[in-house]
Amino acid sequence: MKMKSLQDALYNWLTIKVVSDARPDDTAAKETVDLFEEILISDYHLANIEITTDDVMYYVTFLQEGESKKQRFPREVIEVILNQINDEPDKYCNFPAEEEE
Repeated sequence: MKMKSLQDALYNWLTIKVVSDARPDDTAAKETVDLFEEILISDYHLANIEITTDDVMYYVTFLQEGESKKQRFPREVIEVILNQINDEPDKYCNFPAEEEE
């Protein structure tokens, strides 16, 4: 899977990371975070990815090919999926990971 831009890849990763962090038992969210992290690392060569936040924004800082960079995203945009899940939890039940035999 190739994202159109680094910003798209970071947006998708951050959106599902926020969900995964809020729902630690959500295995599907965790697997999706891992997928997007792999894209960020392998396709965009990011390292040391860190998230900070304030009342209005999420800030993602990272190294890309040795250069320190930062992008920001509005909280209201990043938290849309988490808010939908919290508003209607019955629509977003968690299915446990299938155990391998």
